[in-house]
Amino acid sequence: MQRLSDRTNGFTDSVIRRMTRVSLECDAINLSQGFPDFDPPREILSRLAEVAASGPHQYAITWGARNFREALAEKQSKLMGRDIDPDEDITVTCGSTEAMMTAMMSVVNPGDEVIVFSPFYENYGADAILSGAEPIYVPLRPPLFGFDTDELESAFKRRPKALILCNPSNPTGKVFTYEELSVISELAKKYDSYIITDEVYEHIVYEPRRHIYIASLPGMFERTLSCGSLSKTYSITGWRLGYIIAPARISETLRKVHDFLTVGAPSPLQEAAVAGLKMGEEYYRDLLRTYTEKRELFLSGLDHIGIGYTKPDGAYYVMLDVSPLGYESDMELCVDLAEKVGVGAVPGSSFFRENVNHLIRLHFAKKDETLYEALNRLEGIWKLKR
Repeated sequence: MQRLSDRTNGFTDSVIRRMTRVSLECDAINLSQGFPDFDPPREILSRLAEVAASGPHQYAITWGARNFREALAEKQSKLMGRDIDPDEDITVTCGSTEAMMTAMMSVVNPGDEVIVFSPFYENYGADAILSGAEPIYVPLRPPLFGFDTDELESAFKRRPKALILCNPSNPTGKVFTYEELSVISELAKKYDSYIITDEVYEHIVYEPRRHIYIASLPGMFERTLSCGSLSKTYSITGWRLGYIIAPARISETLRKVHDFLTVGAPSPLQEAAVAGLKMGEEYYRDLLRTYTEKRELFLSGLDHIGIGYTKPDGAYYVMLDVSPLGYESDMELCVDLAEKVGVGAVPGSSFFRENVNHLIRLHFAKKDETLYEALNRLEGIWKLKR
């Protein structure tokens, strides 16, 4: 038989989702794949119950139900400091995963190059390859995970079609400063590149940091495809509701690609989620307060256990330094951690282009009692030491 497509040869299945399966097999607490074990807001669930009985249950408009786009435009216009047109600037997608893939396929042609910061969420490299593009990896250097401006400009000098920006960053929790975003934006304008953002953790940014949309910088809305999601903000990761905000010139192409990829996002879930989009500022303050407390709880527990880590400024992930355990393979360590300690984690090597095997990623988007139990189990991590 003829061989299958060569385009998948450059990557594996998702290591994050693989570690969820390992966690289930080992009855481990899953701190690998980033989803909560607590309920979405009551307002959304109440509206979902109503929608289950009354509908809609058929296709919405391909690029998103009108009331969903209107509610999203009102919310994001306030945050991004400009008027977002619900008819021209928004494309609703099946999660931010589809949003990123749609953005990539709309921007790049086979043979184009795309800048990806390393470490990176594992989908980005695969998105580039599936789109026929070649990734240019630029390192973010610990402990603050900043970039070297000269290295970044060297990458831009290759005239890449786009740069992928995850802010706040998964896996490190880095929040890019205004100064860093200004450097990126000036280089994008100088070398005529697009910016594709992943901003799903926009509401989980810890004091004194603040989230800044690169699309809000001078001259950047015109060349930015801002990808977002309701998954993390409203604890509905299984609903798969994402979106892309971009000017009409770009959105016209985005909508064509999206249409033939998935047709449209689920109409009943869009209808129910409008209740979340219309919630006031108090909800987002409470959300941040909740995650700030969870971060403190979890990091204090890691301090007690004596594990080194990088403190996140945003999102809900922690990168642990497990080099004292003496493993050459972080994947082997994560399997042992699930089997022998009872906690699921993600090997850091799945996020790095560089040869990094001494970091693992955990997350703290769990009930307090779940986090306490995970910390109790993690006290046994030192028995893995070689």
